[in-house]
Amino acid sequence: MSAIEPLCCLLGINPQNLSKAEHTFLEAEFFYDLCEQLKEIFRKKHREFFRLMKLTIQSEEIMLEENFIRLLINDTLYSKEYTLEGIARYTNTHEDVIHEIVAGNNSNPSAMLLRKLIELHRLVRRELYEELMKNIVAKYLVPHS
Repeated sequence: MSAIEPLCCLLGINPQNLSKAEHTFLEAEFFYDLCEQLKEIFRKKHREFFRLMKLTIQSEEIMLEENFIRLLINDTLYSKEYTLEGIARYTNTHEDVIHEIVAGNNSNPSAMLLRKLIELHRLVRRELYEELMKNIVAKYLVPHS
């Protein structure tokens, strides 16, 4: 089962009826929504820092974008379920690359690494992702009148 199938089912969409292009479009749309929601969680978590630094909304957004993967890794580490070595092993990435991201020396790793990090973060923060999925479904469900 693909990652998008549970969302399709919740929305009443049969994923088998989607063309490859439609499937890709839905995946991209859901992925975008998920990342935006995660950024908002990180924004709230670091609100005091942003306030002390007197950052504008645009500056906050840039900072969140540039540090998004780093924030994912740190939140995964905070769970104490994975170490940097464990994250590297799970994502099939050299440990030095993970260290570079955490140190802030690499803010643009591959899309595949981002996908694997979100997959791992989802395993570690299952309840958070259940809430995020509910938000995404609510966004796309059209109330029947």
